[in-house]
Amino acid sequence: MSALLKWWFVPIGLYALLAAPPGQQVPVNGRIQLNDSTDASGAVVWLTPLGDSHIVEPQRAHRARLLQKNKTFTPHVVVMPVGSAIEFPNQDPFFHNVFSLFEGKRFDLGLYEAGTTRTVVFDRPGISYIFCNIHPDMSAVVIALNTPYYGISAPDGSVVIPGVPVGPYEMRAWHERVLPETLNDITQRIVVSDAYHTFGVLRLTEQRGFSQARKNKYGKDYDTPSSGSPLYDSRP
Repeated sequence: MSALLKWWFVPIGLYALLAAPPGQQVPVNGRIQLNDSTDASGAVVWLTPLGDSHIVEPQRAHRARLLQKNKTFTPHVVVMPVGSAIEFPNQDPFFHNVFSLFEGKRFDLGLYEAGTTRTVVFDRPGISYIFCNIHPDMSAVVIALNTPYYGISAPDGSVVIPGVPVGPYEMRAWHERVLPETLNDITQRIVVSDAYHTFGVLRLTEQRGFSQARKNKYGKDYDTPSSGSPLYDSRP
């Protein structure tokens, strides 16, 4: 286990599972703690069923929006079922170029102007980091999952995953400022029962800031905007 990670995990008792009524569903809860932040929002925790404990029905794909306005993606984090589509409307008075070339779904929407929208279907599970090829400060994250059992942390770090059937699961977590190898270290097998349904407190060490230098879709430094350019718009 990484020496950089300090965490505490409460195992969920397998013996209590045997007494749980068939089909029982419970909310699974826990808490995220970040070492450098008082705001622990934006962490995602999800549970993937193991074995034959129950069959996960195919999730209904849906549509979501990542709005581009004031050189910002809103919302910053989107979690949705695999096969869902995201619309990327441009409501700024200048061009954007949305792309994701690193993990999860890879795409490049090219330049498109104010008042127009482009759509991407996230047809594979994974974490997609979304950027604009013109504005280096713009970023968002899309997490496409094959499981409906997930929760997103509130500012105080609390996480609630509603309606989880009793049984064994693989638990994974993600946060934008925590390194992937650190997150891999907290992947755990847990057993959800009617008596024990908490994953405790996950204490995560932040190592990746929002202000880190980014490259454009060509792997190069971003261009310096030209004053008054309708393409870049250099206003703060």
